[in-house]
Amino acid sequence: MRAFFRYLEQPNFPARYNVAPTQPIPIVRLWEGARHFALVRWGLVPSWVKDPRVFSLLINARSDSVLDKPAFRAAMRWRRCLVPADGFYEWKTDGERKRPFAARPTAGGPIAFAGLWEVWTGPNGEEVETAAIITTQANRTLAPLHDRMPVVLAPEAYDMWLDCRRVDADTASALLVPAPESFFETYEVSPAVNRTANDTPDLLTPASALPPAEPAKPAVKAKSKPDGRQGSLF
Repeated sequence: MRAFFRYLEQPNFPARYNVAPTQPIPIVRLWEGARHFALVRWGLVPSWVKDPRVFSLLINARSDSVLDKPAFRAAMRWRRCLVPADGFYEWKTDGERKRPFAARPTAGGPIAFAGLWEVWTGPNGEEVETAAIITTQANRTLAPLHDRMPVVLAPEAYDMWLDCRRVDADTASALLVPAPESFFETYEVSPAVNRTANDTPDLLTPASALPPAEPAKPAVKAKSKPDGRQGSLF
């Protein structure tokens, strides 16, 4: 990861297989001419928000409105970043249930989503760094699962995207396009990914290779609400 993204730090962070909104995600950003690694919270909070507790979680930013929407406008101009990942999960609506799928690059290796980061400063001077992933219209491979997909930046575009000083937002926005049709492969995975507490490599096992699920036992009493989050990374 360090060799591929060329950041200066040597972080010792664990492998993750089910990263959910509000959890830390790695980003790579440009600072004083060099790339740097940072862990920030997934869910952007604009600097002008008074109370993050009552502000809607901004996990994603739409490419078609990122230049104009107040929540993202300043970050698009001055705080663009890369979000390293190996792929992502998406949920396909099938009647009353949603089936989880993994989307992985067919060529393997790490990839980078186009991201934006912000710093929120509290009344007591505390600072919280957050980020959002930019999405665009899904290509034909992903369209059967969802109408949106994360923007994947080509390695040769990393410098242009990160250089907020010399590359303005309008110019950088030309990079916000769907990935080529053959870039990702998709396959169904176990519903175990629906629980954020599950974070193991077997979440990426194709559902077709898993043993048949045992019949569900009748529930005596519901003790928790379904997990309604959308999208996650690995």
